[in-house]
Amino acid sequence: MKISIIGAGQVGATTALRIAEKELADEIVLVDIVEGLAIGKALDLSHAAYIGEHDVKIKGTRYLEEIKSFDIIICTAGLTRKLGMARLDLVEKNKEIVKSVCEQIKKYSPGCILIMVTNPLDIMSYLALKVTGFDSRKVIGMAGVLDSACFGSLIADELNVSKRKVKTIILGGHSESMVALPEHTTVRGVPLPELMSQKKIKELSEKTKQGGAEIIKHLKTSAFYAPAFSVARMVEVICKDSKEILPASVYLNGEYGYRDIFLGVPVKLGKAGVEKVVELKLNKESKKALDKSAEIIKKNIGVLN
Repeated sequence: MKISIIGAGQVGATTALRIAEKELADEIVLVDIVEGLAIGKALDLSHAAYIGEHDVKIKGTRYLEEIKSFDIIICTAGLTRKLGMARLDLVEKNKEIVKSVCEQIKKYSPGCILIMVTNPLDIMSYLALKVTGFDSRKVIGMAGVLDSACFGSLIADELNVSKRKVKTIILGGHSESMVALPEHTTVRGVPLPELMSQKKIKELSEKTKQGGAEIIKHLKTSAFYAPAFSVARMVEVICKDSKEILPASVYLNGEYGYRDIFLGVPVKLGKAGVEKVVELKLNKESKKALDKSAEIIKKNIGVLN
């Protein structure tokens, strides 16, 4: 299995570390246009491999020509959010970067599965699909795993329970319009509404929507540990063909009532990419919120076009 990560910043490098630790690839190639960045981080990761006791080959380069015939390509390239910015503020800044990168991916690795991480995630995933012309099952946006992790972590802390016992899911756009689903959230099988008041659930849901902004407030740049772990989780499911259901931003063609849009929904992942979109039964409030999220994404796809 050959995996390339475009963008050797904090998210890209941490993703490479996580994938290497789990030995999900035989070879990992980091690519970044910044002189020496990918090469230096790849060398550092290669030295760490000795201590981590794995034999994954890790290489750094400036040139996209070196990603020929890769199995999975992860795109983290682009500018990240700064203090006071919304994800959608990055549309104009990142569209040319993503377009250029995807043209090269199409040229050198037309058979790959492409996982998008660049923000605004849903919009950039849509652009990637249109530029590459790939089968829609092979272009996947990473967002739902990350957003669900934030919500689940807050729930576990509030209830003082193990994070491993909380199962939750976030739908919609990777933005302030994301939709938490208390009706599909459990703590060791017990429905969340039986353990927590509606007021507290709403409070944690709103806090989840601002989770990224809160990290930026303190860190002065975007999160990277949780996003990297989220990407690696998706890669693991794909590489092992474990057919697990994870939330991801994917192209919809009628599912949930939406067409020609990328939106966060639960999907079954495997070695072919998206093998099935899982359509949950939503209550009226959740469906209304999801409609609003989809409308925002549609509007911004129009701006992109």
